[in-house]
Amino acid sequence: MSSYRQDLINAIMERDPAARSSIEVRLLYPGYKALMAHRRANWCFRHNLKFLARWISERAKRKTGIEIHPAAQIGRGVLIDHGMGVVIGETAEVGDGCTIYQGVTLGGTGKDTGKRHPTIGKNVLIGSGAKVLGPFSVGDNARIAAGAVVLKEVPENATAVGVPARVVRVAGQMPVSELDQIHYTDPVEEDICQLQAEIQRLQKKMDMGGMENTDGGGI
Repeated sequence: MSSYRQDLINAIMERDPAARSSIEVRLLYPGYKALMAHRRANWCFRHNLKFLARWISERAKRKTGIEIHPAAQIGRGVLIDHGMGVVIGETAEVGDGCTIYQGVTLGGTGKDTGKRHPTIGKNVLIGSGAKVLGPFSVGDNARIAAGAVVLKEVPENATAVGVPARVVRVAGQMPVSELDQIHYTDPVEEDICQLQAEIQRLQKKMDMGGMENTDGGGI
């Protein structure tokens, strides 16, 4: 068994609690099948067999629901969990040890030429439904929250959330291996809480003003 294949199996077995055996992974896991097909397609693409490369990638997309352009660069030990709806563009780069959930897009904005897609560092976690769009970098060990839309660079060890995404924490976060997609500080939620607090403050001030007018208007 090739070391690349073994790295994929190990990544799934270590990070997916539902994985029960390497045989199950090899036969039934779409993320594993898509990445193995991409490895063949990428080899063909680099050896100028571009039609064959696209044929392999399109066939893998129909079978797994995961679309990876043959020219994309994917590191070792990457976990695509569930994977339905994942799209990885032509000039995208994904570092070793990354975890990508369903519905993720590593795409372009349509405004760039040449390098159009993001470069994802090592050990990055990208939550379900997140969109990372444009030719910028996401640093090692960063975390992209589920549903985030990332349009600019994310530093190493940072957590990015929201639409458009913004960095809410740098360093000190839980390790990526914990796969925690819940305990994020949501900037939208923070703004709503601040607005609610301000409304309550103003309402209280108005109520107090009304009481003062009533007391002052008595006979």
